Amino acid sequence: MKVFITRKIPEKGIEILKNNNIEIIINPYERQLEKEEIITYAQDCEAIITLLSDKIDRELIDRLPKMKIIANYAVGYNNIDFNYCREKGIYVTNTPGVLTETTADLGFALILSTARKIPQSHIFTKHGMFKGWEPMLFLGHDVYGKTLGIIGLGRIGQAVAKRASGFSMNVLYYSPEKNVEGEKNTGAVHTDLENLAQKSDFIIITCPLTEKTKHMIDRKVLSKMKQTAILINLARGPIVDEKVLIEFLKNDKIAGAGFDVYENEPEIPDELKNLENVVILPHIGSASYETRTNMAVLSAQAVVSTLVKNEKPDITVW
Repeated sequence: MKVFITRKIPEKGIEILKNNNIEIIINPYERQLEKEEIITYAQDCEAIITLLSDKIDRELIDRLPKMKIIANYAVGYNNIDFNYCREKGIYVTNTPGVLTETTADLGFALILSTARKIPQSHIFTKHGMFKGWEPMLFLGHDVYGKTLGIIGLGRIGQAVAKRASGFSMNVLYYSPEKNVEGEKNTGAVHTDLENLAQKSDFIIITCPLTEKTKHMIDRKVLSKMKQTAILINLARGPIVDEKVLIEFLKNDKIAGAGFDVYENEPEIPDELKNLENVVILPHIGSASYETRTNMAVLSAQAVVSTLVKNEKPDITVW
């Protein structure tokens, strides 16, 4: 039994695999692998633990004849052609639940950092530019008592909404269908996307990337936003039309934006990097020691279930 891991994961996951006599092959490089490299390393493997940045398409799947399971080290799985995996009888798993609170923490950190210009102030002070208190120095926007619009009231969206209650925020949410249980848990009020864009002081994206949500945040939606509003993308880059958003930010049509994900990740447009009204992060939504370890455990357990126990893993995409 062999598993290929496309990037080193926390040791606890490795230990679970070793303790079950599964041979482990790990990407030896400190970089993302190309498709041909993944195929070469995983050629004789029955399992592969992938990252969201690994594109697992039909060609790759067809060229790994022994594959029984693809364990995606992420909650999302839009990087995998999971419908084709279903046809081929290959399990696809992900890591939902364990990263909810950690990702919501980062989402709220982005709200606060962008609103109060925390990174910009840090760089200014660190470089010795602070000469004393000034009435107009790094003026930002209040968060307390404002209206938060959440796009997608799933696990992470609800966790963000609960944090917003501590800031006495009015919470709106948009999803194609009402989430009655989510409303009970958070007090969030369902509305359409246009009204959410018009009413919200902060908008945070926590929905999955699908064909329907790609470029959901387009010129029409951005045009409805307040000039003082801030957009946070915690979900997937392609949900936002990045070129149009940059235009709105450059022309101060909205106040700012915070990003943990990008449309063509890991590429980030220089125009976006050079804007002073944005906060950009390197996709660290789940980046805590505890959460990344739990993700490794879930991935390893899925592999063990498939290869050692000959069972369908507890958490599967299909």
